[in-house]
Amino acid sequence: MQTLRHLITVYNPLNVAARLMPMRGRLLMLALAAVMTLLLMTLFSAPLQILQERLGAQGWVMSADDQLEERITIVAIDERSIAEIGPWPWARDDMARLVSALNAAGVQLQIHDVVYPEPRSGDDILIAALQASPGAVLAQVPVLPGQNQPDVQTGQMTHPMQGVACDATATQTGSFVANHAGFASLPKGHIAPIVASDGSVRNVPAVICVDGQTYPALAISALLQATTAGSWQASITQGDSWLAPEQIMRLNAYPGLDIPLDQDGNLRISYKDRPENFQAISAIDVINGNYPAGMLQNAWVLIGGTAFGMGDIVPTPYSGATPGVELQARLIGSLLDTTMPYTPRSADMLLGLMAVLFALALYGLASARERMAAYGLPAAAVLMPVIALALHWQLLAAYEIWLGWVAPALFSILAASALLLLEQARVRVERTRVFGNLNSYLPSDIAREIAYSLPSSSINARRCDVTLLSADLRNFSAFGEARPPEESAAILHFFFSKSAEIVARHGGRIQEFKGDSVLAVWDGQNERAAHAALAAAKQMQESIHKDMPQTPPAGLEPLALGIGIEQGPALVGSIGPAHRRSHTLLGDTVTITLRIQELTAELAQPILMGECVARQLSDLKPESQGSYLLDGLRIPHTLFAPANDEATQRRARQDQLNLKVVSGGKP
Repeated sequence: MQTLRHLITVYNPLNVAARLMPMRGRLLMLALAAVMTLLLMTLFSAPLQILQERLGAQGWVMSADDQLEERITIVAIDERSIAEIGPWPWARDDMARLVSALNAAGVQLQIHDVVYPEPRSGDDILIAALQASPGAVLAQVPVLPGQNQPDVQTGQMTHPMQGVACDATATQTGSFVANHAGFASLPKGHIAPIVASDGSVRNVPAVICVDGQTYPALAISALLQATTAGSWQASITQGDSWLAPEQIMRLNAYPGLDIPLDQDGNLRISYKDRPENFQAISAIDVINGNYPAGMLQNAWVLIGGTAFGMGDIVPTPYSGATPGVELQARLIGSLLDTTMPYTPRSADMLLGLMAVLFALALYGLASARERMAAYGLPAAAVLMPVIALALHWQLLAAYEIWLGWVAPALFSILAASALLLLEQARVRVERTRVFGNLNSYLPSDIAREIAYSLPSSSINARRCDVTLLSADLRNFSAFGEARPPEESAAILHFFFSKSAEIVARHGGRIQEFKGDSVLAVWDGQNERAAHAALAAAKQMQESIHKDMPQTPPAGLEPLALGIGIEQGPALVGSIGPAHRRSHTLLGDTVTITLRIQELTAELAQPILMGECVARQLSDLKPESQGSYLLDGLRIPHTLFAPANDEATQRRARQDQLNLKVVSGGKP
């Protein structure tokens, strides 16, 4: 488990990036975001595709065309018609009455979104009425693979497309529901939309291959029937430019019309028209002649069910319940306007280019000053997906180009988040490093206070009870005068390091290193702090005598250590201007401790204590050294030394022998 944690820590991409140079770390985060984007787009392709489609289609909704569609009229088999004529499917005689009424109204083309699969009474009347019309197209339904429908072959598929082969791009099936053979002479078109996982219909196969023959969609069949072409000839070619669709269908009978298809040979349904744009009239009103005069003259009519009970209801960007016949009207209208939406061949490249531009912008934000990165990266994580979606909407509304937006939007969110985490980790590492460096000069609590608070020009200090230890390295000045500075620095470094280690081991902290002396602090004015300070002082003395050089150069005295200990109140804090603060420890206790330490040489005692500390150490029976007027103070202080053991007495005698009479000084 410990090894696993170590590996996770070492190979964590964020930790790796934070250890790299800033430029390489940011590039690593961008590359990681790109890999995560590809992974998420693969693992969650279905929900992300639905999100892309639903929000992407809002571009049509927000810029919808409100111009009335006068070329196409929907003849609706609605609830009112069913209530009067009877439940669906109607008798052939009733359908013949509807067809005849449309012929009488001057309809140019009848497009039946209806299938007549089985022979029934009255077929001859209906067929005669259809043949008498200027133009009529019926529906047939190939059952698409993956729709969980049983294999069925009902009726007869007719009117295949010539010139279009059953290749790998065409949807193929061997199952279908078609009109019975009596309707074979009438043109047909398939109504087999591709139903997405959320129930929406966004694509329709341009042709479907059944038993080696390709059959066009109903909207394309209507277009061909309107041209009165003798044969339905078409061709499908690959797009030849980077903004062209994947494939293009061209109808020989309709020169100049390029029908864009995707790589699977599907048409995309356009939702640029509001549902209110499509005129609809109830079938019963057509039969009864109850509609405005001239409304159907030379019109194309779509006959289909709109009643909820007929089951031909699909969700669209405008409504959760839209009759399927409206989708056929949208397809026919787009073909007539030559404004079929499509995805360009270079869509992936354009989305990749958008992601690269986002990456450059994010890299620039991450490279900016700390505040810019802290605020700019979260803002970019919100704005960039909006920009990607807005660009998709603009292309869709202006040029009927369906580009997509989810991939660059997802990348921008992941990349901005990764860069923000990296910058936060880098700032944390830098602050930790700064705090560590600051802590090497100051006590940890003071270093933390300075590191995490704003500079101020006011006094920032507090009164507290402390136990102080002042240790001075005797004879060091003379040693430094006679020896190279490198040697003096090495000895002083050892003294400081060893002292800090001993003080920390006994629960204290170093307040400051000054010259060749150390000032250590324990919190509190109590027995525990007094015992800890005395134990540290004794261990420091042992370490100095054991580890310091005791054979000085000729003419020099050996190094020794004098230590003073006292307790009392003190003022701890920072003073000075904001641009140059100084951390200090002030008060009589500090002065007394320093003066006690200075007397250790004169009294030949390696350790001296003040009255307050001695009082806390009564169990150790410290020995009084008399009352002294300390330098610079007005009140005499009684000093104490620890009870002498053999080692202490030996060191005291040695220190006493090392004393020298120095001429001069104050009389």
